[in-house]
Amino acid sequence: MDPMAEIRDVFFQECEEQLAELEAGLLRMEAGDKDAETVNAVFRAVHSIKGGAGIFALDGLVRFAHVFETSLDQIRSGKLSAEPHVMALLLRAADALMDLVRAARNGEAVPEARTQGLVVEFAGLASGGAAEVRTVARVQVPVAPAPQAEPRRTWIIRLTPKASLYAKANETALLLRELSRLGETEVDLDTSGLPDLAELDPEGAYLCWTVTLETDRDAGAIKEIFEFVEDDCDLEIFERPNFNFFMEEAPVEEIVADNSPAPAHPYAHPPVHAPVHASLAPPPGGSEIETNTPSLHPVDVMAAQAETSSSVSATIRVDLDRVDRMIDLVGELVITEAMLNQRVLEAGLARTSAVAMALEELEALTREIQDSVMAIRAQPVRSVFQRMPRLVRELATQTGKQVRLLMEGEGTEVDKTVIERISDPLTHMIRNAIDHGLESPEERVAAGKTAEGAVRLTALHRSGRIVIEVADDGAGINRPRVRAKAIERGLVGADAQLTDDEIDNLIFLPGFSTAAAISDISGRGVGMDVVRRSVQAMGGRISIASRPGQGSTFTLSLPLTLAVLDGMVVKTSDQTLIIPLGAVLETLRPNAADIYPLDNRNSVLALRGGYVPIVDIADVLEFGQRSTIPEQSVALLVESEGGSRAILLVDEIQGQRQVVIKSIEANYRAVYGIAAATVMGDGRVALILDVDTIVSVTRETVRTDFARVSSQGS
Repeated sequence: MDPMAEIRDVFFQECEEQLAELEAGLLRMEAGDKDAETVNAVFRAVHSIKGGAGIFALDGLVRFAHVFETSLDQIRSGKLSAEPHVMALLLRAADALMDLVRAARNGEAVPEARTQGLVVEFAGLASGGAAEVRTVARVQVPVAPAPQAEPRRTWIIRLTPKASLYAKANETALLLRELSRLGETEVDLDTSGLPDLAELDPEGAYLCWTVTLETDRDAGAIKEIFEFVEDDCDLEIFERPNFNFFMEEAPVEEIVADNSPAPAHPYAHPPVHAPVHASLAPPPGGSEIETNTPSLHPVDVMAAQAETSSSVSATIRVDLDRVDRMIDLVGELVITEAMLNQRVLEAGLARTSAVAMALEELEALTREIQDSVMAIRAQPVRSVFQRMPRLVRELATQTGKQVRLLMEGEGTEVDKTVIERISDPLTHMIRNAIDHGLESPEERVAAGKTAEGAVRLTALHRSGRIVIEVADDGAGINRPRVRAKAIERGLVGADAQLTDDEIDNLIFLPGFSTAAAISDISGRGVGMDVVRRSVQAMGGRISIASRPGQGSTFTLSLPLTLAVLDGMVVKTSDQTLIIPLGAVLETLRPNAADIYPLDNRNSVLALRGGYVPIVDIADVLEFGQRSTIPEQSVALLVESEGGSRAILLVDEIQGQRQVVIKSIEANYRAVYGIAAATVMGDGRVALILDVDTIVSVTRETVRTDFARVSSQGS
């Protein structure tokens, strides 16, 4: 295998992180964040991409990144202000940079046309910024005729790698080779830092190189070679003084004056830092210095970067397939541990026996391993949330609306598989909130609201699940229009009696849309239907709460992970079932006096001043004909994500257990009332109930029967 291929893969992985940081920083700047660290973070992201691209000879990417970072450097130095038109250009440039990185990763030709227009616009910004006065110190020396060729200069480069340089698969020999391409080099290796063999760390760094380079290039060309490793080495660059320089006449040159003490170095010159105009000392006798600013003191940038990098926590990159494989193996370990427990119970061993006690320790250890492994895949939803400000900005431009996005809970963690699959549903919901939910500025002002609408995106943990809310302060769902559209499209009958909740949920039907015309944003009737199917495929639910004139809130409830589940093990009709523990509120034995039948199949339980539908699980899942006596069964009060409650009747409760989720739809087919399956300790498959579906269907049936009974009674 090509050793550079692995390094190249790591580079592109880091590019994804840098691009995410770039976009997040630009959006903060656009929102008015003037913190210097935000600008520096954006600059570093582009700078790092450029440095890595240079190593792999991605010239097109390097050229565009260089133009990009030049404008960022102007903002960083105060020569260019982050005005709206500037930020719009920078955001488009970030998109172009992302396209260039993607093209380079796929080995595709770099689309030059994609960037040429942006380069021209950047040039316009640069010319505008150049008109500003540059305040620097000037040294006046006699003028001489311009030389015909650049004079050769002698540079001293002292390179001391850190262990992290080698850990990232970088190679000192490659850096020295690149230096040799700039001119004639003389390399000295310092081995004085090598410890004895017994004390040597194979992953340590003990060597130091001093390179004498004679070239016609400036310090910027030298520093560019080390851009990709500047955080992983101590680097000093000095120019060896030409003592005959001041014996000749020289042109007036703009330089940075330095009154700082001379560093303790054999060549007695300060290190060179970009941007560098010259590294000169005033001639003996002193030339007149005209300055409008205090003397500028060079700062050892490399030392500062080394100090910063030392505080960064150590991380390693692991291929995702390996993590998935480890999670699968831990799942099998959980199943095996459950089987061992089952065998111990069948053998009749006392719980105080050594075997039983060892199994208890194994169970605790297995649970801890499983939690730790799942934590490896846990990621904050920030990676999804940070894409939304850009989406909101573009949609506001397309719709002509003023929109402010508020985000909360970006640090809420969830399994990576969930992270990867919620992006599309959230995108559709944000689009729906802006296009359909928010009014135009004129309509909002007429309604007594501010011209700017607000969309709130929130994430939080609740009952072992992640809940994501998309709320707007718009006009709310226009229920008469929704109902009329549903009738027009033949989705419901004209005489259908629908509650407000039922009307709201019509927007999830396939082919439904209230848009007057098809546009790039909406009108095709595929948005919210896609959202519901995507959320349900993850074992989640979506609900709506809307108030006319005040706005709507869409709530997504998703499992934290698609791999494991805490469940209550129950038995009914000799079948073992798993009920998600987060849905169970309490267990009880119903009294016959509290049970009120509605017909031959449906009944309700009087509970704390209200009536709760009773669901016979064996009957709903068609486990066989039998006559269930509620007062002789165990009743579980459960609650769906929408807040609806029901009583589930089972024969007995066998305990609680964390189970490994297996997709029944992928391995068999979709089954009503069943969300997934798992393997129990005895090796048999147990079904995991879909509580939300069972409760919602049962409540609708009971509501209809209750209305019928009430009308007959009256």
